This record gives sequence, structure tokens and C-alpha cells, in this order.
Amino acid sequence: MTIFTAEEQSRIIEMAWEDRTPFEAIELQFGLNESQVIKLMRNEMKTSSFKMWRKRVSGRSTKHLQLRSPDVSRAYCATQYKHR
Repeated sequence: MTIFTAEEQSRIIEMAWEDRTPFEAIELQFGLNESQVIKLMRNEMKTSSFKMWRKRVSGRSTKHLQLRSPDVSRAYCATQYKHR
């Protein structure tokens, strides 16, 4: 597996937790496919947190572009990043 900076690794984990960010976006940006993201999450998180994350993303259609509704056209909620 590629070695990432602490900042990159933090961003990968953040993207993996985001409901609307598909695994394909992580692969495009960081070169990690879904199974590699799962491996990274397993290694970097407490067991309980990893299990919670796996339960959350398993079967979630927005985490996979092919399962995603065409109505979802952005990677994050419109109110997620508020500008002042």
C-alpha cells in the first residue's frame, strides 16, 4: 500500500466517513480502491469504530457511483461547508 502523509490519511478517512463521497472518488484522488480503503480503516481505527463504519457504509448506495441515484450530483451536502 502507498504511504500517505498524516494529512492525506486523515482526508481519506474523512472521505470514507462521508455518506455522499463514493469510493471511486477516493480511488481517483488517492489511488486506493474500496478494499484498500477498508484495510486502511481497519488499521487506523479502533475495532468498535471500524465495525460502526462498516455497518454504516455496507450497502449504502451513495458510496458506490453505480448504485447512486442520478439525483445525487455532488459529493457533499449543500449545507456541509458553510461560507461566512
